Amino acid sequence: METNSSLPMNVSGGIQPESSSYAALNIFSQVVLGVTCVLGILGNGLVIWVAGFRMTHTVTTISYLNLAIADFSVTATLPFTMVSQAMRGQWPFGWFLCKLIYTVVDINLFGSVFLIAVIALDRCICVLHPVWAQNHRTVGLAKRVIIVPWILALLFTLPVIIRVTTISNEAGTFCKLDFSPWTTNRDEKKKVDIIMYTVRGIIRFIIGFSMPMSTVAICYGLVAAKIHRQGLIKSSRPLRVLSSVVVAFFICWFPYQLVALIATIRIRQRLLNMIQGLRIAINITVALAFFNSCLNPMLYVFMGHDFRERLIHSLPASLERALTEDSGQTSDTPANSTSPPSNAELKEM
Repeated sequence: METNSSLPMNVSGGIQPESSSYAALNIFSQVVLGVTCVLGILGNGLVIWVAGFRMTHTVTTISYLNLAIADFSVTATLPFTMVSQAMRGQWPFGWFLCKLIYTVVDINLFGSVFLIAVIALDRCICVLHPVWAQNHRTVGLAKRVIIVPWILALLFTLPVIIRVTTISNEAGTFCKLDFSPWTTNRDEKKKVDIIMYTVRGIIRFIIGFSMPMSTVAICYGLVAAKIHRQGLIKSSRPLRVLSSVVVAFFICWFPYQLVALIATIRIRQRLLNMIQGLRIAINITVALAFFNSCLNPMLYVFMGHDFRERLIHSLPASLERALTEDSGQTSDTPANSTSPPSNAELKEM
């Protein structure tokens, strides 16, 4: 599906001949998607259980709980994606699941990158304005702020909600975006598709990837400058966890975003099914991008302090430790402190 950060949809609605290398790479992407599905459902389900039901709600746990929900929702849809891919793009599940599955995927993939940017902003505020964070960074405020990424994700997913549908032709039934339902003229449909996919590709790359990652980079630059001025070497556990999440997200998603940008630039040839190599690249990079959805739970555990020792005691305990606030206000009642924290306190931010 040619939506932001989601599966490439067969925009032509036809089945193309495959080379042996394409078939092998398609099998490889299926294996990656299968592993992602199993690990993502189990890992993110565990994070949701621990952060949502075992731990006291803090700003940090609320943030990573929402990120786990987004990743869990994406990985839970992968069996449908795998079946469709195995059927060379055909969609056997009907109109309702077509609209539901791809809407869920688009909202949660948009939401995940926006959530990472919000978490980075939170870490930046904790370091640059610790007194304000101590007095105003409450759970109640976090619950209100965390709604914003989901609202933005919903807004940018509206084209999918409105226009994704099942379309049948001589090759079979496909789940795809239909931007021109008012006409059956192929030339007019392709003209509208070129315009709309180009616009969506630009939005996907700039708003759905470049801007959030730029926000993260700026936040990290400001935090690094503050830490350098204070002579602090070690960052806090929440900052280490966020760093690993951001790096993993960038490594997994940048190849897809780059290939998708190339596909946007060459959208006319894609609609005419003239670039098999690009289709192969999209399949592989999509599998890598989705693999990110199962990585975060592992990162939460491995980035925590004394991983091996804590893992022996219990995996849920490891997750709790990784997602726990180091210090600062975690209740709805602001602290009364008005003095700047010491260097030792700043290390814990």
